[in-house]
Amino acid sequence: MSTVFRTIGRRRGLQGAAAGAVVLGLLLWWLLPLRETPPGGTITFSTGTLRGVYQEYGVRLRTAFAKDMPRLRVRLLTSDGSQENVTRVATGKADFTIAAADAVETYELEHGPGADRLRGVARLYDDYIQLVVPRGSSIRSVADLRGKRVVVGPPQSGVRLIAERLLRAAGIDPHRDIRPLADGIDTGPGRLRQGAADAFFWSGGLPTDGLTRLADTFPFRFVPIEGDLVARLHAEGGATRYYRATNMPESAYPKVQQGSTVPTIAVSNVLITRADVGERLTEWVTRTVIKSRDGIGAHVHSAQLVDLRTAIYTDPLALHEGARRYYRSVKP
Repeated sequence: MSTVFRTIGRRRGLQGAAAGAVVLGLLLWWLLPLRETPPGGTITFSTGTLRGVYQEYGVRLRTAFAKDMPRLRVRLLTSDGSQENVTRVATGKADFTIAAADAVETYELEHGPGADRLRGVARLYDDYIQLVVPRGSSIRSVADLRGKRVVVGPPQSGVRLIAERLLRAAGIDPHRDIRPLADGIDTGPGRLRQGAADAFFWSGGLPTDGLTRLADTFPFRFVPIEGDLVARLHAEGGATRYYRATNMPESAYPKVQQGSTVPTIAVSNVLITRADVGERLTEWVTRTVIKSRDGIGAHVHSAQLVDLRTAIYTDPLALHEGARRYYRSVKP
């Protein structure tokens, strides 16, 4: 073959490759729209007590938000827990938070300020009610708490709401028949270890770091919360419909449970916001929450339970339109 024909062949080959690259580029442009610029600004996220799951989850979500939305500043606020969290979002003191469904429903039923503005972003994971006593304690049921020093949680916490309802269901007045102590997961375990409390109520994801640490230094056990109490709770109506009878799996605290499950009740947690929070921002927040599940779940076990198939069910709240946009975008 002559030099001229070889040169023409090379030119045609290069032209064909260039044309193919242009076609491929146009195809990719059509299939993959230009990357949207992440939202910026500042949001406030209300978490929970130190050493609790809400707090740890919030800290790790902030890191995930920083990766996906580098121009977004996230301010974290510690809180008593669910009841305070709901109030903060409804009244504009926070933009996003995690709260138990019963606390959200209670706020709505009591017509709290701004309740009509609350919206759901994602159903996350279940809280389990954990009633803790020293291993050698004579307390075997909720009814045995009469006359005892009982940690029932801070005034605006979700655990306080549930603990008082459980005590009443067992025939105990939470204000007169026990000595209530307003500690959370940050200080409650210490009271138990020091002998300053006889029992400790906690409502949280499994396992909760504060109780895992306590198991390393203090022998304790869980008091079962039997199904008859759940039936009595449901008979009250209202927000108690969000409580379900279940068993705490033996894998939650292996050192304590030693292969046994514990009868208790659970309630779902919901990531919430307000209707006036931007749709685009909420869509990005929803995306990050779902996308970061495995990364956060490596450190916060409860995060592993976030599931795209159930996240959309944010009862008792209607979905925020931004969250709805995200779920529609990933619908198979």
